[in-house]
Amino acid sequence: MATKKLIGVTFVLSALVLTSCSSTGTGNGGPDAGDGTVPEVDGAGQKVTVWVMDGDYTEETLTAINERFTEETGAEVNLQVQTWDGIATKIATSLATDTPPDVLDVGNTQIASYAANGGLYDLTPFKDDLAQGRTWLDGLVDPATIDGQLYGVPGFAGARAVIYNKKMWADAGVTEEPETYDELTAALDKVQAANADVSDFSAFYLPGQYWFAGVQFVWDAGGEIATEEDGTWSGGFSSDDAKAGLEEFKSFQNAYSSAASATLNTTEPDQNQIFADGKTSAILNTNTNGILKVNPDLEGDLGTFPLPGRDGAQPVMLGGSDWAIPARSQAIELALNWVKIAASPEIQDEYVFAVDGWIPNSTEAIEAADADVPEVKKGFFAAALKSRATPANPNWTTIQNNKDIENVFKSVVSGSKSVDQAAEDFDAQLEKVLNLK
Repeated sequence: MATKKLIGVTFVLSALVLTSCSSTGTGNGGPDAGDGTVPEVDGAGQKVTVWVMDGDYTEETLTAINERFTEETGAEVNLQVQTWDGIATKIATSLATDTPPDVLDVGNTQIASYAANGGLYDLTPFKDDLAQGRTWLDGLVDPATIDGQLYGVPGFAGARAVIYNKKMWADAGVTEEPETYDELTAALDKVQAANADVSDFSAFYLPGQYWFAGVQFVWDAGGEIATEEDGTWSGGFSSDDAKAGLEEFKSFQNAYSSAASATLNTTEPDQNQIFADGKTSAILNTNTNGILKVNPDLEGDLGTFPLPGRDGAQPVMLGGSDWAIPARSQAIELALNWVKIAASPEIQDEYVFAVDGWIPNSTEAIEAADADVPEVKKGFFAAALKSRATPANPNWTTIQNNKDIENVFKSVVSGSKSVDQAAEDFDAQLEKVLNLK
């Protein structure tokens, strides 16, 4: 389901399969870029195959896209819903064949892996037309852009925001949502003091391995995970800005989360359970569903807001989905038309948001949705307006799968390493992995 993307699950791709993808294998060669407009196509009697991940879009949304596509092109759609089990291998294998699906629903952080060695069609000439006058969210489009070339079109997003217990905060004398970092810490100080007699209480439960939270502090301080120049990647955590962010994350985590949480992640124990049990007044997460599943009585007590930083909200890492077209598709022109419809303002506003409940793919769509967003979800939508992404490098999945990124934050907040040593060690590993050919 889509939440697997939102918590950053990635997959190890088969090097053998990927290297079999030809950088020039482009099916029918694709359309002439011309003026950058997706060409109109008479597709009567033809069919495109679309792979969509289970749980990403509702049947109503997909039907709306397919019906408009058939009306405009005359072609039919072979929609195939894919399960998560084994999907990385299945996609990689399909990209190496001469008959892959024509459109893929791909996690935003997975685009670089599939684009390696020419696996995905270069959408760059049609970028402006596919955007249709809207500004895509950075956290969706940046990881789909490799060496300046676009390989994925944003579909939907999910963002992390602070979820807090309004009643618990009000009882502590906090009735306004904080908009600055100082206001946040002042509020948490009051909540912590008001619950001093509650054993194992955290004003803000933030486990040390929670790198999605930690990287927000790094970005907010002006740091980067990694940068690329002339094909060579350099780790960014050893910069003064990044180390300042690491220090701030450590200070915040040590001050407001439990001592035991310094070496833990968000699932063991489940942070939703901790919140539902009243052991914390705030967490950082992508939705309130997990809390309400455990304790439905909290529904009216929940509020959300973006995590404040030095200058407004901290940048967040978006989870979500992009649409990609395999380079060897035999129907690239039709695939472009299908993707353009899926990314269109109508589908984004009236279906992806209004029906599916996802954060739509552009700043304009989020602003258009503002009046209709339920109050408890506004924090997630607001957070998505200031987003970042992991490095657009096919080897990034190794860093996540090896838990290198989790461990650097754990070592800092637990004190097992100094900030300087943790940053140096992480950058060394990062450069080794990201520069593998």
